[in-house]
Amino acid sequence: MTVFVCSLFLPNTINFTLPTTNSTPRTRPSLPTRTTTKIDTSQPSLFAQRDLTPPNTPPGDGNDKFFTQDAGHFPKQEGPRSIIAPNDPHSPAWGTGKLFTQPRSRASSPPPANILKHNKAVDRAVTLGRAGVRQPQLGERSDSRDRVFQHADWTVVNADQGNGGLRNAVQAAVRSGNLNEKIWVGTLGMPTDVLEDTQQKQDIEDRLATEYDSLTVFCKDSDFDGHYTHYCKQILWPVFHYQIPDNPKSKAYEDHSWVYYVKVNQDFADKVVKNWKRGDIIWVHDYHLLLVPSMIRKKLPDAKIGFFLHVAFPSSEVFRCLAVRKELLEGMLGANLIGFQIHEYARHFLQTCSRLLCVEATNDGVQLEDRFVDVMDLAIGIDPVALEMNRAEPVVEKWLCTMQERYQGKKLIVARDKLDNIRGVRQKLLAYELFLNKYPEWRDHVVMIQVATSTTEQAELDATVSDIVTRVNSSWANLAYQPLVYLKQDISYPQYLALLTVADALMIASQREGMNLTCHEYLFCQDGKFKGHNKFGSLILSEFTGSASVFGGHELSVNPWDYRQCAEAIKKALEMGDEEKEARWTKLYEAVMKHTAEHWFTTFLTRLDKAYDQQNSRDTTSIPRLSINVLMNQYLKSDRRLFIIDYEGTLASWGSPHDIILTSPQRTLDVLNDILTDERNIVYVMSGRQPEELDGLFKRVPGLGLIAENGCFLKEFGSSKWVEMADPEKMHAWQDSVEGIMRYYQERTPGSTVESRHCSLTFNYKNCEDQESASRQAGDCASHINDACEEQRVKATPVEDAVFVAPIDWSKGTAAAKIFEGLQKEITSDPTHNPPIDFLMVVGDGRDDEVAFRWANELQENKTIKNVTTVSVGSRNTEAGFTLTQGVTGVLTVLQKLAQLPYKTTVPTSS
Repeated sequence: MTVFVCSLFLPNTINFTLPTTNSTPRTRPSLPTRTTTKIDTSQPSLFAQRDLTPPNTPPGDGNDKFFTQDAGHFPKQEGPRSIIAPNDPHSPAWGTGKLFTQPRSRASSPPPANILKHNKAVDRAVTLGRAGVRQPQLGERSDSRDRVFQHADWTVVNADQGNGGLRNAVQAAVRSGNLNEKIWVGTLGMPTDVLEDTQQKQDIEDRLATEYDSLTVFCKDSDFDGHYTHYCKQILWPVFHYQIPDNPKSKAYEDHSWVYYVKVNQDFADKVVKNWKRGDIIWVHDYHLLLVPSMIRKKLPDAKIGFFLHVAFPSSEVFRCLAVRKELLEGMLGANLIGFQIHEYARHFLQTCSRLLCVEATNDGVQLEDRFVDVMDLAIGIDPVALEMNRAEPVVEKWLCTMQERYQGKKLIVARDKLDNIRGVRQKLLAYELFLNKYPEWRDHVVMIQVATSTTEQAELDATVSDIVTRVNSSWANLAYQPLVYLKQDISYPQYLALLTVADALMIASQREGMNLTCHEYLFCQDGKFKGHNKFGSLILSEFTGSASVFGGHELSVNPWDYRQCAEAIKKALEMGDEEKEARWTKLYEAVMKHTAEHWFTTFLTRLDKAYDQQNSRDTTSIPRLSINVLMNQYLKSDRRLFIIDYEGTLASWGSPHDIILTSPQRTLDVLNDILTDERNIVYVMSGRQPEELDGLFKRVPGLGLIAENGCFLKEFGSSKWVEMADPEKMHAWQDSVEGIMRYYQERTPGSTVESRHCSLTFNYKNCEDQESASRQAGDCASHINDACEEQRVKATPVEDAVFVAPIDWSKGTAAAKIFEGLQKEITSDPTHNPPIDFLMVVGDGRDDEVAFRWANELQENKTIKNVTTVSVGSRNTEAGFTLTQGVTGVLTVLQKLAQLPYKTTVPTSS
């Protein structure tokens, strides 16, 4: 079994060695700042090689240069070195002081802002392409310069971009023996058009496949640029982090970059499909590849596919702003299991599917027409083993001692964030400024070190942050003190670990973030293992990060928009007593060590295996046909039999209880009367119809038991009295609330109706002219009811052309259990005349019959009843043990054959 790990970037990339005249390393403006995956202290400092952008502050004591001095000039350490990637999947990471030599992108400048102009350009390109005319790209290099890369020497190096947390999780799983065979699937993270179809390109692909277990996805530079730079970063990333596209600066309207997103996703799907073998696992990661699961599912219906979203998932109100919202949701639903960092994101996804796709969403997943998709929340974590190995490097301890000496007598608040609007750097610095204003006694005694990694953010935020830094340091800095050290650059990995260790507090003020693993690393580094350092520092954490849900309130939780609260949290963090700090740290550390990267990896794959097996067992193609001979044998050998049979679609061909036909076919009545002629047979018919309707339908079948309104009413066999299972007062209370909500949506949906029954309500939009608008209103209606009436124990379920609302506590399954309980009491009171039930048959066709199948199957598993047969007539995935493909005719034929059997007669060997 091989696990395909699909992420946008591979863990490795290519570095070219060019002739001396052309060997200047180049960066690519279309790609993010690069990161590396290991410490390499033999290389010069990252910051000694770059043009630094010093912080815009008054002259201080040189703090801005402190982190650039001798960052990489410590002696190289001998022995094995742990390869560890930065845990933040969307932030620049630690450089080795080396920039890769790679070609420039041939992608043109950003697509025209006007979508009409874009379409004209595309049409023109297609026309010229058909005519055999090659279109030059803006910024395209000359052929002579391009050919330099085609014949240059190259080496495989660790990539400096991508999801570091995922890489560490895979590494931890391999190290522990929980992952034996894996294949990475991703891009090189570099322009590849220059390579064209050369032997060099094939050699690169072959070497990565054989030596690095990697399948390389080669995309056109223009496709990758449109996919990543435009659609992912300018549309998906902001919306997923609650940056609603309702302002003129938003790029969301430029959705023509969607075609590039689809193309790159299809390239990934094709690569996986080409290499997949039966039994392999496909695990797709993050928002760059949302369409891949469904694309693979179309070509590999039996594939085992998992998907994990590493970023936040917004509420339906935000997600619905996307023009291709349904396509994105349906893409994710191609997986067998979808994972999110925390419960909140999983709940948002389920609500969004219910609202926008009008499908049934349960606490466990999404019920589609043909299958069920499991949904779970599972927080990713850090790799403590690898982190400890890196922390043990002598260079880290040397930096720790240097920092302790540098900031002796000062309380240190540290932070490392990407400089964008979502990370909340501006809010954090304003809160720190308020703290210094409000508590002047702390001036000269506290320093905040804010590391701001590079970004593609517009200059407006950069200028605003620089102004705040200037104002703070202008107000309180002196020759011996600088209250705010602002580094608009990354620091080396040893410096980072030392900084986390020496800090008195870490402050994270993200406005929205999936999982911030910086705080996990901070808590790990605060364990006091370094001599002279045993502080158990405080953690100030935004309540809008996924990590806040993992830590259980033991951190100092803040709302980053509430500057006063943040300022108070800083004060509390600095003044907290040692006993409280250690108690908080202990609880936080336990959470960190529980939610490790290895635990995340193995738990997800274990759950994927379970979900896949369960879903396959419910597929109608995997469920055997009902054997009439076997059933007849069981029937003849039994002494007392119980039949529970659905009406609509099972005993009669009417598709739904909402149909107005109130007559039952004569053949159905005849078959029921025939089966009841044997006194050992007990027959119940279950339906969504009201009691009075069922009385009219079956008045000519004496002795028949009835279940009305999906289990809310019960008439025992041989009785003429209906028993209401639910409390009438509670029933009327929620019905008033739900009906008010339904009437609200009815007014906004021409042609819709609201149907009221004793114990249920239905919003029906079957006769609406605008079905798309009606379906959208129905989804909103179902979501509204489920949110507003959850405490009243009712659930709104989208069904075909309707929304059905009924009590959670009463169903066909609870009615069946009530019937069986009553029969058991009869057996106890008079075992001579009432032998135990030794034959049970449950037949149905709809989603509401599944609870009855589940109840019956549990009786068989517990060996409560000897012979249990559950039969589904429908084509949906089901928990029934058998299927009948002949529909209503097949059910009536089977019952008729059973009714005609004589008592204790041998069944012939052939049908």
